[in-house]
Amino acid sequence: MNTIIRERIKALHADLSVVETVDTVDRELLMTLLGDITRVLERTSGGTTDEHTLVERLDELAVHFEAEHPSLGAALRRVVDALSKAGI
Repeated sequence: MNTIIRERIKALHADLSVVETVDTVDRELLMTLLGDITRVLERTSGGTTDEHTLVERLDELAVHFEAEHPSLGAALRRVVDALSKAGI
């Protein structure tokens, strides 16, 4: 399942790289969350509170982006879905 998540993250990076109207704060928040996802995937333990919080933060960010940047919102939703299916 980690492969699917990594593919979703890669697609999200690609979407982010072509969107020019995302402000610096949102872009940095998104990049921080993507780094957090990578760290979670590298750990062998699962189901921690940090992971649950991470999914919640991603979901909130997806809602935030859906109005102004639908492609980023959708890409974030795909990452959240993949994480959920992986039990994170």
